[in-house]
Amino acid sequence: MTAPAPATLTSDMTTGRAAAAAVPAPAPDPAEPATRAGHLPRLSGMPAIVLLASLIVALLAASSAPTPLYAIYQARWGFSPITTTVVFGVYALAVLVALLTLGKLSDHLGRRPVLLAAIAVQVVALLVFTTADGVPALLTARVIQGLSTGAALGAIGAGMLDIDRAPSTLANAPSPGMGTATGALISALAVRFLPAPTHLIYFVLLGVFVLQALGVVLMRETVTPKPGALASIAPEIKLPRALRGPILTAVPVLFAVWSLAGLYGALGPALVRALTGSSEVVLGAVSLTVLAGTAVVAVYGLRKASAHTVMLTGILTLAGGVALTLLALDVRSTILFFIGTALSGVGFGSGFQGGIRTVVPRAAAHERAGVLSLLYVVSYLGMGLPAVVAGVLVVRGGGLIDTAYEYGAAVIVLAAIALPGLLRSRRAASTAAAATV
Repeated sequence: MTAPAPATLTSDMTTGRAAAAAVPAPAPDPAEPATRAGHLPRLSGMPAIVLLASLIVALLAASSAPTPLYAIYQARWGFSPITTTVVFGVYALAVLVALLTLGKLSDHLGRRPVLLAAIAVQVVALLVFTTADGVPALLTARVIQGLSTGAALGAIGAGMLDIDRAPSTLANAPSPGMGTATGALISALAVRFLPAPTHLIYFVLLGVFVLQALGVVLMRETVTPKPGALASIAPEIKLPRALRGPILTAVPVLFAVWSLAGLYGALGPALVRALTGSSEVVLGAVSLTVLAGTAVVAVYGLRKASAHTVMLTGILTLAGGVALTLLALDVRSTILFFIGTALSGVGFGSGFQGGIRTVVPRAAAHERAGVLSLLYVVSYLGMGLPAVVAGVLVVRGGGLIDTAYEYGAAVIVLAAIALPGLLRSRRAASTAAAATV
């Protein structure tokens, strides 16, 4: 099946929303003209899209910034890898809760109020990070950060679609990966070259969010507030009978790719240290940067390919990349490890996009929000829970490297499970097409 062009259907983890082009975007609030006498001009069009995309980058950069700092926190407070993975996992679960409950809130309150509130909460999270004196503070900061991020991503995605669907899709696709990649790398560089890294990186991010908040204040509102805000908080999760086949094909891949992201986010630097024997923090952070960066390239490069092609690419490159990474751990090859990580990143980006595009275009318009919510649950559970299990296995099982072998094998098996269903759906589509000729 060929996926609809971006102008016809937009569906992405960062939007919390899927909309058909036949449904017109909400009309701008007449109370918000682009310019008024004595007032600064309102941001609209491409400047507003760029601002919203930069918010995605900043939010995801803030989420990955603690990754290079976990070793410092661990040495300072003496906690185990289990704690590291729990600190990581609670963020994923908090994002999931916010997406499911707050994702549609901006339809009722307006895009700007929700974004400003989310930025304010994100600033609170960064301040908690800067004053953290133990694990409870880290957990608190991550939960606050996750709730803020989930609420903001729903409003950002909806706002971008309001403005202009096609350029919003193009701007939105690479933004999460760019944020994840740059956040980890910049944080590592701060640890390596700058003083007080557990404070400085958060103050820098805080300054970025303040500037973006000023931009949001100047942004033109794209919806008129309407009643029903409390009712919109109720999560909507659907598994339509007609979509069970595609969903069962996509779910293993979505869980696998986000599990891999969770492993790199929580334990990637520790894996690099174990492999190389080096405590160089920049080298450790590069693992997550490479994974996220190549995911961005894959999403952009395959944006016009069919859903089947994107999904198949994701399955094959994910399995191949993880296998190569495990081989690198076995032969202790750093170069092979990063090559495998890059290939896994292609699998991450294309596997996620392929999974979404395999399911969502087949859903009826009234089912899409519920179906997306189901896919979010699978993805964010995959991101959080296996990472925590990995932390337990590191401490109470065979150690870090053995845990990586077991974790990687599970990711490969999950990817392989999806392959027969994908091939069956391809044959069924070909048969149906031949019957119509």
